[in-house]
Amino acid sequence: MVQSIDRAMMIIDILISDDAKNGWQISELAEKTSLPLSTLHRLLSSLMQHGLVAQIPETKHYKAGYRWMEIGLRLLDNVDFRFVARSVMERLASEVEESVYLNITNGTEGIVIEKVDSPLKIRIAEDLGIRIPLHIGAPNKTILANMPEHEKERIIGLLQLSSQEKQKLMNQLSEIRRSGYAISVGEKTEDTAAVAAPIIGYNNKVTAALSIGGPAFRFTSECIPELIEKVKAAAAEISMKIGKI
Repeated sequence: MVQSIDRAMMIIDILISDDAKNGWQISELAEKTSLPLSTLHRLLSSLMQHGLVAQIPETKHYKAGYRWMEIGLRLLDNVDFRFVARSVMERLASEVEESVYLNITNGTEGIVIEKVDSPLKIRIAEDLGIRIPLHIGAPNKTILANMPEHEKERIIGLLQLSSQEKQKLMNQLSEIRRSGYAISVGEKTEDTAAVAAPIIGYNNKVTAALSIGGPAFRFTSECIPELIEKVKAAAAEISMKIGKI
């Protein structure tokens, strides 16, 4: 059994080894694997039954099957963002000495699902699970700004805002998307500030936001540019870890 699995994975590794090659002849696979043709036929037939290998009808060549895509997508759907992001968040919090948060969406609200507190005595303390409307605060606006246009417009349409306020919000979101970050001061809690950047996952879809939050008096014009660069770099690192395409 173990030998069959090893041989099967050796075949798969060959099939995906050359992006420019559209299919492999069985003779090529035999040369690469040093397996007898009878063994190759048996393994390929079994892999094809499970969708892990496909045969091109016109050429009879073999390629990796689409089942791998299905498996990959399921794994991506089950990624624990907290586990993936935690080490990056801890490093960022240590570097900037402010609290760091991870937000995701649920309907028209953002939810804090992970945090690393600032090491300083005076700091912001947000509770995990707290829900905040998506148009309030840097992390939520970052997520909203990077949503597909139809989804963003639907959410904004539900807000109890005047037409002028909605247009102002749309303009702000366009700038956030263009620049790759958001800044907020006192939008949810007085005398607090935050900078945030989007976490982009599979198929360039926004999946979360990473933010640095703290007392507004520490977010000076001198330090904000550094905070922006650090949160953007950390968010990009997490994006790569969850499989950005």
